[in-house]
Amino acid sequence: FVPAVLVLVVLLLFAWTAIDEPFSKSFYRAMAVLVAASPCALAISTPSAVLSGVARAARGGVLVKGGAPLEILGKVQVIAFDKTGTLTEGKPRLTDVVCAEGITEAQLMSVTVAVELLSDHPLAAAVVTGARARLQNLPVMEAHDAQSITGRGVKATVDGQVVTVGKEILFAETNSPTIPALLLDSLKTLKASGRTTMIVLRGNQYLGVLGLMDTPRGSARNVISRLRKLGIQGMTMLSGDNQQVANSVAQEVGLDEAMGDLMPDDKATASRKLSENVSVAMVGDGVNDAPAMVNATVGIAMGAAGSDVALETADVALMADDLNHLPFAVGLSRQTSQIIRQNLWLSLGMVAFLVPATILGLRLGPAVLLHEGSTLLVVLNALRLLEYRERD
Repeated sequence: FVPAVLVLVVLLLFAWTAIDEPFSKSFYRAMAVLVAASPCALAISTPSAVLSGVARAARGGVLVKGGAPLEILGKVQVIAFDKTGTLTEGKPRLTDVVCAEGITEAQLMSVTVAVELLSDHPLAAAVVTGARARLQNLPVMEAHDAQSITGRGVKATVDGQVVTVGKEILFAETNSPTIPALLLDSLKTLKASGRTTMIVLRGNQYLGVLGLMDTPRGSARNVISRLRKLGIQGMTMLSGDNQQVANSVAQEVGLDEAMGDLMPDDKATASRKLSENVSVAMVGDGVNDAPAMVNATVGIAMGAAGSDVALETADVALMADDLNHLPFAVGLSRQTSQIIRQNLWLSLGMVAFLVPATILGLRLGPAVLLHEGSTLLVVLNALRLLEYRERD
C-alpha cells in the first residue's frame, strides 16, 4: 500500500507536465493525496481493539497474554477440559474403604496414610484427611524412600516392606500378585458408581481398595450450555481417571465425549489430534495438563488453583479459579474480532474515498478533517470493548 501511494504521489507531482496547470497546483494536489492516503486509522484499528479487549478481559477476571491469543480464542471450535480441578472442585474426598480378607480398616489406613503423607497429589491429601476423619485414633507409621509413579500412583517403604498405592493398571504393568476376586468385585462396583479407585499392596499382600469422589463444579453444566450458545461445536474431557469415572462426570456436566485412563503424554497426543482440523482450546490446571495445552491452538489455565507450570504454559488464565469466566472470554474474543473488522473496513473505506476525492480537487483542510476524524472514530469504536457484557 505504502509504495503504491508514494509512486502515485510522485506521478501527481509531475501532473503539470501533462495538463495545463502550474507546478504549485500539482504539488498541492500531491500533498493532499499523501495526507489523505496516510494509513493512521488503518494502523491503529487493530492495536486499539486488542488493547481494549485485553483490558476488559483483565477487569473481568481473565488474564490474556497478548493480542494473538485474544483473537485466536474467538475462532475456537472445540474445547477440551481436564477433569480434576477444572470441571470438578479439585477437592476429592474418601468415600469407600474395602479391606482385604483378614485386614482391619485401621491396618489398611495406617499403612496407606504413611505412604500418602509423602505425596503432594490432591488424592493423597484426600486419603489422609478422610482416614483421620474415619479413625480418630489412627496409629501413625513412618514411611521413607517414596517414589512417585507418574499418572499411576506412589510407593514407599513402611516397616521394612514396600507399599504401593495406585491404580489397577499399575499392578498389571509391574507383574504384581493377582488381585483377589473380592477386591476385583469391589473395584468394578466402585468404578460403576463413578469413584476414583486406589489399590493398596504391601509386599505381596493386598490390603484393600479405596474409593474417592470429586464433586463436579456447580457452575460446570451452566458453563457448557453457555459455550454451546456461543457456537462451540464440540466439547470433550481428557482425564487420567478411569473411563467409567470420566463418562460419569462428562454426562453430569453435559459434555459430548470423555477420554479416560490418559497419561500426560496421552493427553498431549489427544490434544494434537483434535487440533489437526479445527481450532482447539485446552483448559486445565495441573502439571499433567501443560503438554496438552502446548499442543492445543490456545491453552487456558485455571488461575488460582493452577500449578506454576500450567500458568506459564497457558495463553489465557482464568483468575479466581472461576470457570464462569470461560464463556465471557470466548464472547469477548469474538466481539474483539468483530470490532477489528469494523475498524479495518472503516479505515480502508475512508482511504478509498479520500484518495480519489483529493485527486479530483478536494482541498487539504477537509481531507485532514475527514482523515483524522476517521482515526478518532476507530479508537472510539475500539473503546466500546471496555463496556462489553456477555449476552444472556
